[in-house]
Amino acid sequence: MKAALLALFFFQATDLPLVQPKELVARLDAKPAIFHVGPNVLYRSKHIPGAVYAGPGQKPEGLAMLRAAVANLPRSREIVIYCGCCPWDRCPNVKPAFAVLKKMGFTNAKVLYVEKNFADDWIFKSYPVENGVPLH
Repeated sequence: MKAALLALFFFQATDLPLVQPKELVARLDAKPAIFHVGPNVLYRSKHIPGAVYAGPGQKPEGLAMLRAAVANLPRSREIVIYCGCCPWDRCPNVKPAFAVLKKMGFTNAKVLYVEKNFADDWIFKSYPVENGVPLH
């Protein structure tokens, strides 16, 4: 718990507006634009209903995918990005992805706080998921 609080403090100190998993579940009916900015294998397994795969935020090609995915959205649209590949304090994807959204002028973008990983913090809590694309 102490590590989680330190990680939360660090990310809040870097000015990332966070949304907790339980809060996002309650907001799903409002249909925020949700983008997965982590590894494709995670998205293909299971993801948040309605989420769009937008490439890994740690790679230039992933950030280009995110830019293309959000290009036509109103800059005031509620956007939530998430990864869930690893513990929050080690995630290489959300900070660069959020920086892109901020630079593009999005004013209502948030980052889903995934403390441990997507499985522990979303799937195993029985929050809604969609199955991903079958692996070929």
